[in-house]
Amino acid sequence: MAFADVVLARLAELGLNVNQAEARAGLPQGYIRGVVREDEKRAVPNIDKAAKIADALGLELYFGPPRDYQPVNILPPKDDDFAKIPLHEATLSAGNGYVNGDDVVVGALAFRRDWLKRLGISASRARVARVHGDSMAPTLSDGDMILIDTSKTDVLARSKSSRRAPPIYAFVEDGVARVKRIELVDTDFFAVMSDNPEFKTEFKRLATISSMRIIGRVLWWGHTSTE
Repeated sequence: MAFADVVLARLAELGLNVNQAEARAGLPQGYIRGVVREDEKRAVPNIDKAAKIADALGLELYFGPPRDYQPVNILPPKDDDFAKIPLHEATLSAGNGYVNGDDVVVGALAFRRDWLKRLGISASRARVARVHGDSMAPTLSDGDMILIDTSKTDVLARSKSSRRAPPIYAFVEDGVARVKRIELVDTDFFAVMSDNPEFKTEFKRLATISSMRIIGRVLWWGHTSTE
């Protein structure tokens, strides 16, 4: 297809005549007309002029090695394939604590229902919040989003004999929202731990667990790039 044919087809697609296209793009009168006229005076534009006309019409002018374009067929997801999980205003501190309200919903994030099922979490019991601080680094970074299973609140059910790292929980203590690993130590104490070695482990008596409001267990997180 000749350059003039491409330009004429694009003008028709845009619903513009030559004068309108030139005026809209701020091109001199006759700039486009000269390359599409229907007589022997039709001009073949040089590269610079062809590029300006292509840009004015929202076309791509390419000159170079052949490009391997393969069509990609993407089926749009069905609405019922995804669950919208509430995003809370709460910022859960990975540090010494962060005071804020954790019941205000400011939006939602969509997760695949089949993925949530494999994770073992009911969509109705899932919540999303943001991390503040670096005490849980490198596992959790400042600004990360975390997915919380609010049905899992028994922080002392897991034995220390397990080889896996202690689970991470979101909880509120003395009005402060936090996110830490919690592990039963013995019959009298449990530990509140950070992944960042610069933060010391806190040992608490079992009786104090009743004063903590356990929001739930953190099952997923997404790192936020700061670059």
